[in-house]
Amino acid sequence: MPVTDEAIEKIKAMIVSGELRPGSKLPREPDLAERLGLSRNSLREAVKALSLIRVLDVRQGDGTYVTSLEPELLVDALSFAVDLQQDDTVLQFLEVRRILEPAAAAMAARVMSDEDIAALGEVLAALDDDASLEALIDNDLEFHRRLAAGSGNAVLCSLIEGVSGPTARARLWRGRTEEGAVERTRQQHRAIYEAVAARQPDLAQAWVTVHVGEVEQWLRGTLGAAAVELD
Repeated sequence: MPVTDEAIEKIKAMIVSGELRPGSKLPREPDLAERLGLSRNSLREAVKALSLIRVLDVRQGDGTYVTSLEPELLVDALSFAVDLQQDDTVLQFLEVRRILEPAAAAMAARVMSDEDIAALGEVLAALDDDASLEALIDNDLEFHRRLAAGSGNAVLCSLIEGVSGPTARARLWRGRTEEGAVERTRQQHRAIYEAVAARQPDLAQAWVTVHVGEVEQWLRGTLGAAAVELD
């Protein structure tokens, strides 16, 4: 194992064991390096790597601390990796959304507060009839973000938000090229909202499956037609 990876694993073990807890300060660099049997250089590289993925927080002049380790903080690293993906992986992200988001919608229909459901409806009401496609996409992202948050599961919400970015381009592309896509999106959002508001988990799950699956099906057909033309 490379020495930096070994250093990362040893710090991780201290966190997993509870020796280092969220918010706790790491021992001084020379002390920690000696204790773990590492060179100070390898320890320094490990700390740098763990700070990039939000496990550690290096505070100049103060020391290094374990972060809160909240799911939404740690999943930032996933979002960074997702942003680097190429367009040919968008279908895979849509597949993941189709698995995760219906489950989140069903959970939201069970546990989302009345106040949050009302706020979800206000997101739909805020969209003007003559809204631009860009405004529709922004509204779409906000609707799905609030729906995922309504599940009450911070890990699930963070994962959904992390994989949603690349699919926004596909939704924009579809809105510009497929007749009736914008109106269907609005109708499906309304149906999802009404199912959640009525506390009908199965119906909410079914509507989100249809909603995400329709974008996925459109993109498969579009990419398939483009491949045929190239041949």
